[in-house]
Amino acid sequence: MTDNQIQHTLVPKHEKISDKEKETLLTKYKISMKELPKIPINDSALIGMDIKVGDIIKITRISETAGKAIFYRGVSSE
Repeated sequence: MTDNQIQHTLVPKHEKISDKEKETLLTKYKISMKELPKIPINDSALIGMDIKVGDIIKITRISETAGKAIFYRGVSSE
């Protein structure tokens, strides 16, 4: 997280993945960007991040019952 990002116990860690990681992810799951769930570019959890439409955000959620869960979202203009 950058200094400008929201830091709250209920906001999971958000990070932009590299272009190489993006290609690996899309190839591994045989999906396109259109098939990823979306996150709007103006989402408050993304404040301070150097992102653009078409980037992929990795969200890491930690819980006592489920452990660590990772989700991916494609940055959209909406």
